[in-house]
Amino acid sequence: MSDATQPAATTRRVDPVVSSAVLLPWILITCCFALWGFANDITNPMVKAFSKILLMNNFQGSLVQFAFYGGYFAMAFPAALFIKKTSYKAGILVGLGLYATGALLFIPASMMMTFWPFLAAYFILTCGLSFLETGANPYIMSMGSEETATRRLNFSQAFNPIGSLMGMFVASQLIIARLNAATAEARAAMVAEELQQVTAGDLAIIRTPYVAIGLVILVFFLLVAVVKMPHTQDKTHELDIGGTLRRLFTNEKYIEGVVAQAFYVGAQIMCWTFIIHYGTAIFTAEPYSMAEKDAETLSSYYNIAAMILFCSSRFICTFLLKYIKPGALLMALATGGFGLILGTIFSQGIVGLFCLVGVSACMSLMFPTIYGIALTGLGEDAKIGAAGLIMAILGGSVMPPLQGAIIDVGRTVDEFGTVIEEFGSVDLGFMTLPWVNASFVLPLICFVVIALYGFRTHKYHLD
Repeated sequence: MSDATQPAATTRRVDPVVSSAVLLPWILITCCFALWGFANDITNPMVKAFSKILLMNNFQGSLVQFAFYGGYFAMAFPAALFIKKTSYKAGILVGLGLYATGALLFIPASMMMTFWPFLAAYFILTCGLSFLETGANPYIMSMGSEETATRRLNFSQAFNPIGSLMGMFVASQLIIARLNAATAEARAAMVAEELQQVTAGDLAIIRTPYVAIGLVILVFFLLVAVVKMPHTQDKTHELDIGGTLRRLFTNEKYIEGVVAQAFYVGAQIMCWTFIIHYGTAIFTAEPYSMAEKDAETLSSYYNIAAMILFCSSRFICTFLLKYIKPGALLMALATGGFGLILGTIFSQGIVGLFCLVGVSACMSLMFPTIYGIALTGLGEDAKIGAAGLIMAILGGSVMPPLQGAIIDVGRTVDEFGTVIEEFGSVDLGFMTLPWVNASFVLPLICFVVIALYGFRTHKYHLD
């Protein structure tokens, strides 16, 4: 065959995931994923820390999570409207500014030595995180072709667990391990001057990492402000809030997704927040009989192990999505989480702690899977619909205080407020169950709701 009769060679242009034209903006915005991961996971152990330092019960201490995730709920919808009316860059700058402000407010809060200023600081900080999450995800997707948008976002999201691990490490090594070893009982017995000195020292330890991250955020604020960012905001669509909300509220798949997301975030925060309580109850009892401070430090290592498992499982589950429909995989993961939580409740001792760590493997892909299922097919409504899924983070605000209240049922104090027993038990007739174990009935319920959403998605909605 002559050259003239041979088919002409064709070449297919392959778009890069991140082009050189937007490389610097992409790096800066991707760093934001790690920065909000740091804030999320340095905060979970603070429930136990504040309860101990300020002589509060577990319900009061868990108000940290109420303030923290309440900021996400309060600001998600205003953030979506602000970004749609202005630009992604403006929204991210507002987010970074609020993040830095909340972190630096730990300076006056620690000097006041009362709880409510810390709650205010957490709330302001997470209003900033709400702006960042609402803006950064779609902004990253817009920095290139639609064909590579998902890969580009997944690449950026990979930095979020790195920030989370850093936050857990700082909480474990630079906060929990350095707090005064005095137990709540010993603190309650101190004279006022001694207690004030110990409290001030511990609050200064908590303050330092938050102030440091606040200064880092200010640097990023300046960098984002001066670096030229790609202007990808869509100005061609009129803002029709009423029509958008009517369509969203009549979309069963979306509404069920918001509910499932709220229960997922609640389950995640409860499992990661109270793993230290669970481990401390085990390691301070026989056969370990460790000092409370040592038990808390050791338990924080299990928290880090849970995050490492979470990160590893995310890659595995992402691979499985090539072969398993999203709803079916979500249902399988939730069923696995349900079984492991049963082990957490009824397996007293180190086996129960292993089960609690193992739950993180099942939670790894739940948030993005629910997110993707709920927004599929919404078109332009997805821009406002995404804010509803961020608002669903409210589950992480409401449920941890409820679990803390259940744990407090087993907490015994005398008429002077001195803790006699930190972790009591309930007699079920066929077995005696520590209240900290029984409290995990709340994550158990959460996984039932998530499994139902996975089932309905697989059966009716999408798969």
